[in-house]
Amino acid sequence: MVKVSKAIATVCGIGYIGKGAGTIASVAYCFIWILFPAVGIISWSLALLFAVLVLGIWSAGRVERIWGQDSNRVVIDEIAGMMITLLMVPANVVYGITGLLLFRFFDIVKPFGIKKAERLHGGIGVMADDVIAGIYARFILQIIISAKIF
Repeated sequence: MVKVSKAIATVCGIGYIGKGAGTIASVAYCFIWILFPAVGIISWSLALLFAVLVLGIWSAGRVERIWGQDSNRVVIDEIAGMMITLLMVPANVVYGITGLLLFRFFDIVKPFGIKKAERLHGGIGVMADDVIAGIYARFILQIIISAKIF
């Protein structure tokens, strides 16, 4: 089960890249989102997001015992954050890049209580800060889309 936990937490090894693995995982999800617009269908998106959240909490909690708290190898949280950021957003390269930049900003800077969420215990803490960063990024992205800035 440890191998499965590591595979999920690192998103099939992306987390082993080292510095920048979170950004690479975020970019990888953007490519999936652009290439497979069906991911944008609400029923599929919500089911997939729920699965990623559950598997992310489980796997991050398991590998935390091995790698320590919120290891940079764990990148499933970035996938969840990007999924939230781009949830129900029309598949469009400009929206994808904008969402990516917004999500990474909130994930790295951790303003408005995001840092506090990171302190939660186990896999929930690992996932929570990225979920909140994704919610903030999604909110700003929706304002940009509604205002027809792009």
